[in-house]
Amino acid sequence: MKIIVACGGTGGHVFPGLATARALRERGHDVTVWLSGRAVEEAARPAWDGPIWRTGARPLRARTVIVLLASVFRCMRQVRRARPDRMLAMGSYASLPPTVAAWLCGVPVVLHEANTVPGQAVEWLSRLARVTAVSFSGTHAALPGRRVVLTGLPVRRELAVARCPARQAQGVAVLVTGGSQGAHAVNERCCGALCRLRAQGVNGLRVLHQSGAADADGLRARYAAAGVDAQVVPFIRDMGAAYAAADVAVCRAGAVTCAELCLCGVPAVLIPLPGAVRDHQRHNAAALAIGGGAVVADQDELTDDTLADLLHGLANDPSRRASMTAALLRLAVPDADARLADCVVDAQG
Repeated sequence: MKIIVACGGTGGHVFPGLATARALRERGHDVTVWLSGRAVEEAARPAWDGPIWRTGARPLRARTVIVLLASVFRCMRQVRRARPDRMLAMGSYASLPPTVAAWLCGVPVVLHEANTVPGQAVEWLSRLARVTAVSFSGTHAALPGRRVVLTGLPVRRELAVARCPARQAQGVAVLVTGGSQGAHAVNERCCGALCRLRAQGVNGLRVLHQSGAADADGLRARYAAAGVDAQVVPFIRDMGAAYAAADVAVCRAGAVTCAELCLCGVPAVLIPLPGAVRDHQRHNAAALAIGGGAVVADQDELTDDTLADLLHGLANDPSRRASMTAALLRLAVPDADARLADCVVDAQG
């Protein structure tokens, strides 16, 4: 079967798309990945060694109707050349031209929504898709009248391999990340809280802090001055090892981050991004918190003191951390790539 996986846009769409593309290829299918061609996708390139085609899609707010139509017709020409049996679209703005093109050409489309709350693209495109796959059990309520299947969100396979190793015996390891580009507000709050704990005489915390490039030097200096045992890096290349060593994480609540926390069973303090589209990060965080695996902290109300109290409480309560780990593992879908691949193959022609 010839299958196109259209997963351009952000890393939160590209990595799950590539994980599913690999699962499909391992079953013997002929898979081509469509990316938008944006620079942000380059970090994912090593995860896929198969054929790639670039659609040139850009965020909808930056497009005119004429340019959007031109992109759709360009994708239609490529669909007619490739003659695929199925298309999997991962739900970002970059899915719009490929999905419309496939639908116009009579190719069955499977759509995937990563977040708890569907974005505009998925709301529109789910009307054209044979199946809309979702990551969270509550998402189906926002897509009435569509055929919705719960698959979970595919994540990088190396994370699944690293799942549930023994945590390090000495101290409590804290993983801080605002995403691959860092997040200044998360950096500031976490550094302030951890420095405050050290000043209060709290020992035994080991910190791995993914900061992004802009804040790295300043954070290193502040941690060193406070005597905090911290490793600050702009970007963590081996997230599997980072999750494996972590007892507690402090991070944003993007869909991929939430799926990775569940898969690896890392208790978390989640700081949803204010102003995220449709407040989707707050809804993602709530899904983990309701399940018992995370604590949600509002960025606008969070202070160094309140975050320090949260971290100190978790660090001193291993039984609570164990309970949170168990809750996260219950939410995990370790075979999400296989489930989504099944949806693609089984979609009616």
